[in-house]
Amino acid sequence: MADASLLQELRGVRTATASVWFMRQAGRSLPEYRALREGTTMLDSCVRPEMAAEITVQPVRRHRVDAGIFFSDIVVPARQAGLGVEIKPGVGPVFDHPIRTEADVDALPALGDDYEAALDPIREAVRLTVAELGTTPLIGFAGAPFTVASYMVEGGPSRDHLRTRALMRSQPEVWARLAAWVSELSGRFLRAQVLAGASAVQLFDSWVGALSAEQYLAHVQQHSAAALAHVSDLPVPRLHFGVGASHLLVPMLEAGATAMGVDHRLRLDRALEMLPAGTPIQGNIDPAVLFTSEKARFAEARSVLEAGAAASGHVVNLGHGVPPDTDPQILTDLVSYLHDQDRSGQEVRPA
Repeated sequence: MADASLLQELRGVRTATASVWFMRQAGRSLPEYRALREGTTMLDSCVRPEMAAEITVQPVRRHRVDAGIFFSDIVVPARQAGLGVEIKPGVGPVFDHPIRTEADVDALPALGDDYEAALDPIREAVRLTVAELGTTPLIGFAGAPFTVASYMVEGGPSRDHLRTRALMRSQPEVWARLAAWVSELSGRFLRAQVLAGASAVQLFDSWVGALSAEQYLAHVQQHSAAALAHVSDLPVPRLHFGVGASHLLVPMLEAGATAMGVDHRLRLDRALEMLPAGTPIQGNIDPAVLFTSEKARFAEARSVLEAGAAASGHVVNLGHGVPPDTDPQILTDLVSYLHDQDRSGQEVRPA
């Protein structure tokens, strides 16, 4: 597994041709996923080991991507810890009781042996997935403390995260306790996946772009660092990715990542100018091109390869997740095209 091209790229070792996987590659864009999930809620499917393993493997089988991303959701650890949360169709994760006061934080469950036992279905799902993937690496993942805690404060999805940002400013000690609880929650979730066989991890911070650099440094970075510290003693690459977070690339890396994901808003060559020399990167095809012509998609892919050519390692991905109404064949063809290119975006010619 250590020789897998994707893992080499994440460690800063260049390989001959591109390695690629897609965020949200497992899920609603695949008809086999929809058929398997029929009659099962999203969160229930995440804790049924055989189902979670099959869903994780489906896009690898179909698209021939270079890694599987473990099928789960950022609120699964909170559910396993005992919080009331569900994913409402067309809405997203919704918590039964938002966390907004010191008393709410006091009432959070302790993360002791009960939580470790509740992660057993996750460990089993990872073991089943790794066995099925064979030599293809599995990437474990968890939600970053800011995003997960924001869902808990807001009670569900939010456009502006006003309650969360207000809590940071008005009751910083309450925010710090909540974020520390989530960092322990997510960090142990990551560690469970790695010890069960995942070969890399990614910490997702979907909402962190709403913060200024000053807010991030004062109220968030230490908690993301605490989450990633749970796997820092294990020999796996640690990816960190945020949406709309170009202004946070360096402090997010300094939270303990070994490679940085970059969304579609920033060219990779510009990201490389911002990051320390030698930092492996991941990204960042604009998901919008999945709804354009093949010519436009392939041109975007070449542009991304060219922009990332100077990186010590580059894993191709989208600049965010696969939209649910994507034609799966488009993804399959894009992977095939990328595998036929060298690292500067030129077609690999047979000898």
